[in-house]
Amino acid sequence: MTALENVKLGAKSRDVSGEEAQDLAQKMLSLVGLKGCEEMYPKEMSGGMRQRVAIARALAAQPTVLLLDEPFSHLDELTADELREDIYGMIFNSSIPLRSAVLVSHNLYEVISLADRIYVLNGAPARIVGVIDVDMPRPRDPTSPAFSDYLHDLRKLLSTTATAGERP
Repeated sequence: MTALENVKLGAKSRDVSGEEAQDLAQKMLSLVGLKGCEEMYPKEMSGGMRQRVAIARALAAQPTVLLLDEPFSHLDELTADELREDIYGMIFNSSIPLRSAVLVSHNLYEVISLADRIYVLNGAPARIVGVIDVDMPRPRDPTSPAFSDYLHDLRKLLSTTATAGERP
């Protein structure tokens, strides 16, 4: 399917007319920076573009919460940084109903950059072994002392659970 057809799948989950689905899909593609790419097929897109289509498809369903499981793990660092900024902008965009995102990630910098509250899970079955509330202004500067402090706290929590006999 083309990018537009793919995103329309998310819109159709809301049981809207074909024209409404088309309009919503185009709006979401524009929101994720893919205006003009509507007729592209996955094989013609970069990994970052395909990830943006997936996010646009999810947003077309008009969720209030977006669930993201390692959304940047297979992207180069520059593309991942750009997508992180885009997702941050989407969460605070009043033109869409999205109000929150749940992000699963192993990248500590990514977690501190994006999260307001970090739940550290460990074990099988997973359980919460720690919670860190991140109180920093946005955008967050990874070179700031506060960012380093959060990074230190998170690493300490992870290493403590690892030395207690569990894998982080």
